[in-house]
Amino acid sequence: MTSPELIIIGINLAFIIPAYFYFYPKYAGSNGNKIAGYDLLINIVVLCIAFFIFGGQGIMFSIIFTSINWFWFTLIAYAALEIPLMLWYFKKNDVWASFAE
Repeated sequence: MTSPELIIIGINLAFIIPAYFYFYPKYAGSNGNKIAGYDLLINIVVLCIAFFIFGGQGIMFSIIFTSINWFWFTLIAYAALEIPLMLWYFKKNDVWASFAE
């Protein structure tokens, strides 16, 4: 049996990896506002999936030295997995410059 934490991490990765290696290069390029909008949509989808799997079940997720509910674990795990890819993608495609325009 797979732990609930691994399920959430797997769901997050199933959306983050295609986003940064296929969808963002193809549909957003170096436009930071488009990336932010698409990322918000992806995050909402991931939260909805996590809700349908874990919402209302009272399952607690372990993170470092504490336990939190599915919502916060999903957000924190999403950010932890996405930030390194985001920084790499933004540097590679000079996305930071699009925010100055």
